[in-house]
Amino acid sequence: MPTADKHQALDTVGVVDHVVIVGAGQAGGDLAASLRELSYAGRITMVGSEDSYPYSRHPLSKSYLLGGKPRSELLIRPEETYRRFDIEFERGVRVVAIDRDHKHVILDDGRDVGYDVLVLATGGLPRTYPDAALDHASNVFYLRVAEHADALRKHLVPGARLTVVGGGYIGLEVAAVARGLGVEVTLVEREERLLARVTSPVTSAFFAQVHDEEGVVVRTGSSVSSFEVGADRNVTGVVLDDGSTIQTDVCLIGIGLRPNTDLAQAAGLDVSDGVLVDSALRTSDVSIFAIGDVARYPCRDSGDTRRLESIPNCTEQARAVARTLTSVTEPYEAVPWFWSDQYDMKLQVVGLAAPSDVVVVRRDPDRKRSFAVFYLRYNEVCAAEIVSSPRDFAIAKKLVHQRVVVDPDKLADAAAPLRDLLPRAPSSSR
Repeated sequence: MPTADKHQALDTVGVVDHVVIVGAGQAGGDLAASLRELSYAGRITMVGSEDSYPYSRHPLSKSYLLGGKPRSELLIRPEETYRRFDIEFERGVRVVAIDRDHKHVILDDGRDVGYDVLVLATGGLPRTYPDAALDHASNVFYLRVAEHADALRKHLVPGARLTVVGGGYIGLEVAAVARGLGVEVTLVEREERLLARVTSPVTSAFFAQVHDEEGVVVRTGSSVSSFEVGADRNVTGVVLDDGSTIQTDVCLIGIGLRPNTDLAQAAGLDVSDGVLVDSALRTSDVSIFAIGDVARYPCRDSGDTRRLESIPNCTEQARAVARTLTSVTEPYEAVPWFWSDQYDMKLQVVGLAAPSDVVVVRRDPDRKRSFAVFYLRYNEVCAAEIVSSPRDFAIAKKLVHQRVVVDPDKLADAAAPLRDLLPRAPSSSR
């Protein structure tokens, strides 16, 4: 992990006339726009491997996959924004190497691009199954870019049999969309519960019940041992560790994301399940930053490091680096939050819980598909999971941000207004 003494003040980088951003996703696009919004007047160059301007990926497993959102509406900002902000955009090309000594990157078409500051926003790649049976299958999908969703959607026809491997956000969201399209769905999760890494057992059990009610066959505590393939090399069955086989027409694998650290590692930067950065999001090279899904940064609460895969994290880290490059360096300490849309429900999560936290459930018996789970640490609200109540989530974010000390019994009482737990602003005196 880079330590503070390995990093120098920003002014030691020299004059920052040119910022090069590797990666044209949420983090990279937000950084370029934030720099201009903060009046950065230097040159900005973005390099993206896709032949597209930055687009939002979260609808890929939801509204876009369902067919309710055209590709043009995925764009985070209109194309004109990049021209208006004078942002140079190298689309459809990859950075294949970083020359730190001469401060330039090498593109796959042989060109060199110099930089004063380089920002790695390279995101991640889907974790894949190391099974040679999948190499030639045209009915097995991962979901990371728009083209993946386009190809998968063609298979989601009424009566088709879909097997989803992975019970995280992506797997559950795709399962919900597929059921809405009349697809038969079986979901396989190796952990004993859904969303095991990101939610409480209460929330896991709730979503397992909802998916069961919607017709999804959920197989938790099960692992895939192999795949059966037909004469056309497509997968026809998913074999589980108990010997059973799920007959299938199409398969989605959603088993997580691998941070795309290959470029950083080859350049000699510090890497460990992400590019290691300090509290200012600088790597072990003072002229190189990393943001978004690929960055592993210090966690103030745990004293360890963390890497987050979320849109708000991408946006907040992009803004933090933009502020560092234009005004003042501040430690990155944003409170993380996430969301997931499944059927007619929205799960919203704020903060990160620890196993030792006290769990408080707040449930109104008249609202069958809405409830809240709060995590308390020394009676301070440190995290929350809210299902289908945007108003409660807005209050929960304030409780978590302010680390409000609460009475657990009052917090659990759904009849008591949640907003009453917020500290009262001091009255002004004349």
